[in-house]
Amino acid sequence: MKANRAALPRTALDRAVVPDTPIIDPSASAPACAATGPDFPRALFTRDRIPSGKDYYERSLTVALLRAREVTMRRFKPFADAHDLSLPQWRVLRALADGEPLDAGTLCQRCVILPPSLTRILRALGERGLIEPVPSADARRNTVTLTQSGRALFCTLVVQSEGTRREIDAAFGHEKMALLLDLLNELRITTEALPDSMSDHWCAPPADPEDRPATL
Repeated sequence: MKANRAALPRTALDRAVVPDTPIIDPSASAPACAATGPDFPRALFTRDRIPSGKDYYERSLTVALLRAREVTMRRFKPFADAHDLSLPQWRVLRALADGEPLDAGTLCQRCVILPPSLTRILRALGERGLIEPVPSADARRNTVTLTQSGRALFCTLVVQSEGTRREIDAAFGHEKMALLLDLLNELRITTEALPDSMSDHWCAPPADPEDRPATL
């Protein structure tokens, strides 16, 4: 194996791509993938089919989502900073502002926050008197609700940030914004319904990192 690798060009791109190698159909069955042998990862791309540069960053789903999130949240962060809140803390206040006490699991799901981070957030908000625990039928559930101070702070944030929300909505277009939200929710639901494993479509690449495509 070492002798074969030494004979290959040494740049990351050349290690990942074998020119003129046909593209493998991702929908191919597992036996078909297995038949490609140890060079399977290199057969996924030809040199002219790897997105790069501006084309990649302008048309990459993950990059586009990250960019849109960052530029949007940047507009709202000053309002949270003014009240010594993080944006995840603000999301928790927003979830609780509907009036219903929520347990930690529900807050994690609605606010898109990992459990360890939520634990720290609930502790910080509790120490500031913005939330308080409430009895739960299941003693194992950490259920909280907004205090009067927490609700007052949330209402203040809504008033202060509403102008920014309306500005973005108007600039982008009300119908486009509604369509975008519908499509993002549809994308989330569709992606969540996909199999957790890629084994139905792909063969596992070799364990040696040098045999993995260096394209992503």
